[in-house]
Amino acid sequence: MSGQFESLRASSLYCRRCGQAMPVRERLLLVLPDKEIYDYLCTGCADSVGQREVTAGELLHRRVAPGPRNPSPHLR
Repeated sequence: MSGQFESLRASSLYCRRCGQAMPVRERLLLVLPDKEIYDYLCTGCADSVGQREVTAGELLHRRVAPGPRNPSPHLR
């Protein structure tokens, strides 16, 4: 249960300009050698309402995770 919230992403955040919780869009803001920084934008007014940092350890874990494999074109 310790890794349950390792990669938490927001779907809505409070926007001061709109005066209520609004759905947000995540935008990659900056890529650094040890982390990536994402900006959350309000879908109503496009104002920045928060940020999220993903560290190198989380990035490595996400990229190493096995995904679906494409079969070799040489196999029949």
